[in-house]
Amino acid sequence: MFYGTQTRVLLLNDMERLDRTLFRLEQGFELQFRLGPTLQGKRVRVHTNYPARGKKFNSQEFHVLEWINPTGREDDSDKYCKLDLEISGSYQYYFGCGDEEKTGGGYIVVDPVLRVGHERNILPLDSVTIQTYLSKCLGPLDEWLDRFRVAKKTGYNMIHLTPLQKLGKSRSSYSIADQLELNPEFSPPGKNYTWTDVGNLIEKIRKEWNMLCITDVVYNHTAANSKWLRLHPECGYNLVNSPHLKPAWILDRALWYFSCDVAGGKYSDSGLMPLIENEKQLKTLRELLLKDVFSPLKLWEFLQVNVDKVVEQFKKMLQAGGKPEGPEVKGKHKLKIIQDLQYKRFGNTVDMKMALEMFGRYTNGPAAIQVCCDWFKKSLEELNVECYKEMQGHHEKAINCIVGTVQYERVAADGPKLGPVTRKQPLVTRYFTFPFEDMPMEKEQLLLQNPDDSCHFLAHNGWVMGDDPLRNFAEPGSNVYLRRELVCWGDSVKLRYGNKPEDCPYLWAHMKKYTEITAKHFFGVRLDNCHSTPLHVAEYMLRSAREHRLDLYVVAELFTESEELDNAFVTRLGITSLIREAMSAGDSHEQGRLVYRFGGEPVGSFIQPNIRPLVPGIAHAMFLDVTHDNECPIKVRSVYDCLPTSAIVSMACCATGSTRGYDELVPHQISVVKEERLYSRWNADALPSSAGEVNLQSGIMAGKLALNRLHKDLAEKGFTQVYVDQLDEDTVAVTRHCPSTHRSVVTVSRTAFKNPKRHHYRERVSPMFIPGQIEEVILEAHMVERDAGSYVKHEKYINGMPEYTVELWEHLQLQDSKTVKQGEATTNGRSGFVQEIVFDRLTPGSVIAFRVSLDPKSQDNVGFLRTQLSQFNRLYKSGSLTDPSVPGILKISLEFLMSKLSLADLNMLLFRCDAEEKDDGGGCYNIPSWMVLKYGGLQGFVSVLSDIRPKNDLGHPFCDNLRQGDWMLDYVSSRLMNKGGALREVGKWFHAIFTYLQHIPRYLVPCYFDAIIAGAYATAVDAVFKNMSSFVQSGSTLVKQLVLGSVQMCGVGWVTALPPLSPALEDVPYRLNPNTKQEEQCCVSLAAGLPHFSSGIFRCWGRDTFIALHGLLLITGRHIEARNIILAFAGTLRHGLIPNLLGEGTSARFNSRDAVWWWLQCIQDYCAMIPQGISILSCPVSRMYPTDDSEPQPAGTVDQPLYDVIQEALQRHMQGIEFRERNAGPQIDSKMRDEGFNIEAKVNPDTGFVYGGNRFNCGTWMDKMGESDKAGNRGIPATPRDGSAVEIVGLCKSTVRWLMRLNKNGHFPYSSVSVHRDGEIHTVSYEEWNQRIQDNFEKMFYVSPDPEDPNEQHPDLVHKRGIYKDSYGASSPWCDYQLRPNFTIAMVVAPELFTVERAWAALEVAEKKLLGPLGMKTLDPDDMVYCGVYDNALDNDNYNLAKGFNYHQGPEWLWPVGYFLRAKLYFAKQMGQEVYDHTVYLVKNVLSRHHIHLERSPWKGLPELTNENGQFCPFSCETQAWSIATILEVLHDLCEAEDL
Repeated sequence: MFYGTQTRVLLLNDMERLDRTLFRLEQGFELQFRLGPTLQGKRVRVHTNYPARGKKFNSQEFHVLEWINPTGREDDSDKYCKLDLEISGSYQYYFGCGDEEKTGGGYIVVDPVLRVGHERNILPLDSVTIQTYLSKCLGPLDEWLDRFRVAKKTGYNMIHLTPLQKLGKSRSSYSIADQLELNPEFSPPGKNYTWTDVGNLIEKIRKEWNMLCITDVVYNHTAANSKWLRLHPECGYNLVNSPHLKPAWILDRALWYFSCDVAGGKYSDSGLMPLIENEKQLKTLRELLLKDVFSPLKLWEFLQVNVDKVVEQFKKMLQAGGKPEGPEVKGKHKLKIIQDLQYKRFGNTVDMKMALEMFGRYTNGPAAIQVCCDWFKKSLEELNVECYKEMQGHHEKAINCIVGTVQYERVAADGPKLGPVTRKQPLVTRYFTFPFEDMPMEKEQLLLQNPDDSCHFLAHNGWVMGDDPLRNFAEPGSNVYLRRELVCWGDSVKLRYGNKPEDCPYLWAHMKKYTEITAKHFFGVRLDNCHSTPLHVAEYMLRSAREHRLDLYVVAELFTESEELDNAFVTRLGITSLIREAMSAGDSHEQGRLVYRFGGEPVGSFIQPNIRPLVPGIAHAMFLDVTHDNECPIKVRSVYDCLPTSAIVSMACCATGSTRGYDELVPHQISVVKEERLYSRWNADALPSSAGEVNLQSGIMAGKLALNRLHKDLAEKGFTQVYVDQLDEDTVAVTRHCPSTHRSVVTVSRTAFKNPKRHHYRERVSPMFIPGQIEEVILEAHMVERDAGSYVKHEKYINGMPEYTVELWEHLQLQDSKTVKQGEATTNGRSGFVQEIVFDRLTPGSVIAFRVSLDPKSQDNVGFLRTQLSQFNRLYKSGSLTDPSVPGILKISLEFLMSKLSLADLNMLLFRCDAEEKDDGGGCYNIPSWMVLKYGGLQGFVSVLSDIRPKNDLGHPFCDNLRQGDWMLDYVSSRLMNKGGALREVGKWFHAIFTYLQHIPRYLVPCYFDAIIAGAYATAVDAVFKNMSSFVQSGSTLVKQLVLGSVQMCGVGWVTALPPLSPALEDVPYRLNPNTKQEEQCCVSLAAGLPHFSSGIFRCWGRDTFIALHGLLLITGRHIEARNIILAFAGTLRHGLIPNLLGEGTSARFNSRDAVWWWLQCIQDYCAMIPQGISILSCPVSRMYPTDDSEPQPAGTVDQPLYDVIQEALQRHMQGIEFRERNAGPQIDSKMRDEGFNIEAKVNPDTGFVYGGNRFNCGTWMDKMGESDKAGNRGIPATPRDGSAVEIVGLCKSTVRWLMRLNKNGHFPYSSVSVHRDGEIHTVSYEEWNQRIQDNFEKMFYVSPDPEDPNEQHPDLVHKRGIYKDSYGASSPWCDYQLRPNFTIAMVVAPELFTVERAWAALEVAEKKLLGPLGMKTLDPDDMVYCGVYDNALDNDNYNLAKGFNYHQGPEWLWPVGYFLRAKLYFAKQMGQEVYDHTVYLVKNVLSRHHIHLERSPWKGLPELTNENGQFCPFSCETQAWSIATILEVLHDLCEAEDL
């Protein structure tokens, strides 16, 4: 039962062909096709044959769906095309991209809507209860209503009729003589009923009885005596159109004559009597078959060649000068026989060209020719021997099949015991028709030569055990008929359609007309022998049927023994329900499992969102207690089992049903072939012994009425959840539960697979504990014997066993039950009632059903809870109640409460990893039997729930924890209530709503906890977006997923991570310190990554902060937080650098050469992006270190405007920075060598390039310091990148260009920097500095593709050309030439440095060599020290790997991919529209992988790095600030480009 528009999302992935995957949908659903990661960024076209609005369905007519992009920008994460499903049937879709028309596809199946009554009320598929009738047992049409009334009075709402057409000679219900003619037996003397009369009756039943009728369609065969077949023998497989069957036909005739000889006693003296009774006779049969039947036929001759004839032909070719074509081909050839298409004995030949190739190369003279011919002849004789062996194999299989059939039919104790072999009951069923008088076999052979005769030798139909149902066993290539593998129906001819109507026009037209008649008058069809019906034929016919009845109910029974093969039929044919049978279960446990398997969700299931992924399903089931063509359950099990099995079946959440005779306890199979008696009519006053009349006193009919009513009621009232409990080996309890009212029906059935009179069952069934309050006993019933005489088979009417009936009581109070009593262990705890039920008289064959509801207190709490949840989803309005004593906090909407939260508060509400929580004295929630959640906030719970909700994984440890106690509820609420301000109010809301949750049955706690958390989470996320920029608010799903990283990373801890800002600065947040009771600043700080860099002194890093700040704070509109972070770091400037490790300012380390340049870039971005952003330059900065040697100063001691601090940084670099870190030694870095503590950062006066560092330290982001004593790399940087690192040069260029322009515009008071050298002051203007970098960059950094380039200083070190160096002037010159992704950063911040064509070529190399699934390889994989797997725990003697020395030597880091993509976009635009469009596709494709990772990651972030090819790296931060930020920047660039 669904509320609101239901949308299912199907993700398309390249090369994903889902033809055998079943996607079921309902009318009224919306199906969205979205692009998976393999297709995003590509031009994808989705085609479907679902008809466009106003058009008729044509399976061959496909149209392209239009893409819809709700945001109209950025990426493909929200892009979709859709179908509004309003017509039932099977529909195909396929998609292609680029030049490929089809790169994937599949089918969808839309269920029909069934309607009954004058008002056309909907009959839900799960409420269907069907009863099968053999039409030939109904009598004249005038009597049908009296016989159908039995179904109506026993609660069925659908009737299935076997074919109503004129039957064939065998009288089998499925052997139809004329598909277009109504069986004349339905017309009494003086009447001539037509299909219209039948249709009128069926419509009357629909309107007045609220019942539907369906019937079989038989496409695979027709009766052997069909008159139209005599006129159109081409419609069957005959010896003219299927000459490959000739050997099988000859064998079949020989077997017939052999059978006649056995019947005539010819072999009695040999020990084979007409009556075959033992294994000895079977052994004799085997010997005689080989000697007297198979061997004389010499069937191998149909496979062989005439050796002499073919050799003579070969000889003539050689004598005529025939030569092989072309040179001799080396290698072994094999001569193969070419089968004669007319299948004449010795009619086959071989490939003479191949023969010449193999045997005709050396023919210089008659003697040589004869040698060649002899050689060829020997080869042919060998081939004939192989053919002989092949046929002998067929003989052996055929004899085994024949003997096996005879053994079952005539000897086996459980077989039909057919008796003596006679002409009417031959040894084996004939495989072919023979419409002539018997004649000698020699004369029969002459008939083969006359097509007018042999066209009437038609193959019978049947089925082949274990065969591929998609293979036509009568077509060439199959030896089923020759090997006697067919379980043959000797009354029916297999129809031969060919591949299309033109192949057999009469047959296709005839069967189409048959289909149209059926669809016109019936509401559904059962596809008889569906698994053997050619799929393309059934597709064609059902399309025709649906043209006449849109909501056609299609039922089929498949015997493929494979769900995948089942799906091949269900998806292509649009089958609504697959027939399943309780009789297939070997015991009660298996029978209960079938109930669980075929429908419904688990009790207590999670409420699924209206928009959710389209997941593969299993076919809707029509679960029958027994089908009409299977063994009688009374014989297979016992009469006592009929009632409990019916009860188990009726509790299934799917269509159910039975066959006429089951309810009346007919103790034998009602044969579809032999039965000629009539069904009994309804007579309410009939006695049990009345002939031809039945009523509720007959058999189990009273019980079946009660069960069918219950089944219908459960389906219509939304009891969609199912629980099956095996109480003991014979007793099954099935619970159906309604998720909106939380009422349940529990049925307990004690099966009796064995007759209780002959089998000992245990005395008592163990007590059962039912959660909730039992309202009533709906029914209790027992199979009982009565004195009504014993069963005697009636001659005229199909009758049941009068000596058995059902003792039934309905709607009892528990105390009035005759089957159970209430036990003593009734509890009334905080979570409601649990009632113990003691079974007094649940004898084998008994059933009892309870109606159960929540106890009053639980009902109230659920109702109050649903009232609160209705603010998230109107679905919860159903079953909601108003709490007269509702807590005040719940009178306020959660949306309002959350609107009062700041983004820092939302960080606390949603996120905070374990280390952050522990800093506050707590920790994330720990599930002892499982794990600690990723976050203390709502995201920690949502990540788990979003994984288990779609699968309804109620057995998950998370759900167990919820059911066992209230610890999780207390954690969520108390964590927030311990905070102040608006967070405390939200905590109170949780506490109040959880009070309701704590007082409902524990099995319901997981689903309602999920509803609360999911609703609260969605509300909180909305609050996040409302506090952010318009780019975010109008952004795509991917944008919104990424911007949550801003909240995830930016928070305020117990101890503020940032140094205090100037007291003169406005809009600085303050809080009351609970310990000092003094006000203190509480500015948001930005964590580098979770969980490793989230708390304490390791939370904030200058480089990480300012690489991430643009994406996480500026783009998202968090301007004040961005300003405060910029100014806080400005206050820590020392030596002209800002810290790498901030350490709250007092423990800062100034060992980073690049952090200051990232800081300057952020200031530039702030000024450019923020309205009046330029004002930040005048903001006061409190200098913690006014001089290099100052001790930390309190905020406000020394303030200066930001522009002075910026100038100082530039001035110090131009002057030259050179110092030794304070407290140098192991106390601040245990891994670094002494030389590494010497810091240097200067500007080359000739080039303007910033340079610095040495080979013992690493001042850029690639900062891995060796730490392995075993490998000898301790204290050695893996990537010192000393000299001029390319990204620092780019960042410096960006800064001086910006300052130059600021100064010209009057916004920056400095136009130059001054340098003291040799006692003189030298001034360098920003304009001059900018130009020096511009003039020298490509000269020094570009590696020419020309190997003879005279400007190349180290041609011997070049191993990649057409790229930009990673550095210039490194102490190890080969490091300059390593291909790394850092040059792309310079391209983004200072694109003017690059020649467009050179830049594009370099980016192409980077794409080919460095781009991974999520990140960028940090080193060229062709480099000798490349290693893509980072293992920080590995300590061995490998210098390049030990202790993660390769951290930046190959592993794929995510943040550089953002700069790579941004660079690609920028330069692609310069290259022209076509290149730009292609690049956009690439960018979107890469972004789609990030989208997928974000959706799947429980951290809801992007990792620091991956191992090679995107493999998970366990040593990486699970979510990293700069990874998220730079991907967000790509999306922002895309958006800005699209807005241009």
